Amino acid sequence: MRIDIISVAPNLLESPFNHSIIKRAQDKGLAEIVIHDLRKFGLGNYKQIDDTQFGGGAGMVLMIEPISNCIKQLLVERNYDEVIYMTPDAKTLNQSTANTLSLKENILILTGHYKGVDQRIRDKYITKEISIGDYVLTGGELAAAVLVDAVVRLIPGVIGDEQSALTDSFQDNLLSPPVYTRPAEFEGMKVPDVLLSGNFPKIDDWRSNQAYKRTQQIRPDLLKDE
Repeated sequence: MRIDIISVAPNLLESPFNHSIIKRAQDKGLAEIVIHDLRKFGLGNYKQIDDTQFGGGAGMVLMIEPISNCIKQLLVERNYDEVIYMTPDAKTLNQSTANTLSLKENILILTGHYKGVDQRIRDKYITKEISIGDYVLTGGELAAAVLVDAVVRLIPGVIGDEQSALTDSFQDNLLSPPVYTRPAEFEGMKVPDVLLSGNFPKIDDWRSNQAYKRTQQIRPDLLKDE
């Protein structure tokens, strides 16, 4: 998979993509992440990329021309399965969306900044808009990093134990059950007997019941989708 990201602040993305699972995915050749500095496509001697909004109002808006020029250049080089705009005024990212995107070959991500981008960019180029929550960040770079992490970890071969990703929270609209490791007892707190029993059918039943109970207590809204 190749992921291109258009950013106003590309340095913000250096650390998230140069460590842990995402770095290993790139080292293995399973994912290629390329960051494009929007300022290189800025206008005039000062490489302008933003301007005041028509109709007045506080805050600057990313201009249409630099973004369009950048996207046009990338589209000459390859076709994209999705052109995604990270913005708080969109549908919230969930596991189902991450699963779907992990099957794509080429993805282009545009990160917002200031008051956002000229609406005509969204109308002309964007195929999917994604939010990571009902709050506003300084820019879309961190949101893009969250999306990339959620997607890349699902690519076969990225995680050593692929079954682990399939049993994560939200894969079946349930939260994960509690997990335990050694020692079996710590300061009077014991691991549930069923997990020490070696009876795997009973263990599976216990985990399923616990997952349902936790979801019912913490995120009952997920059960409405069943």
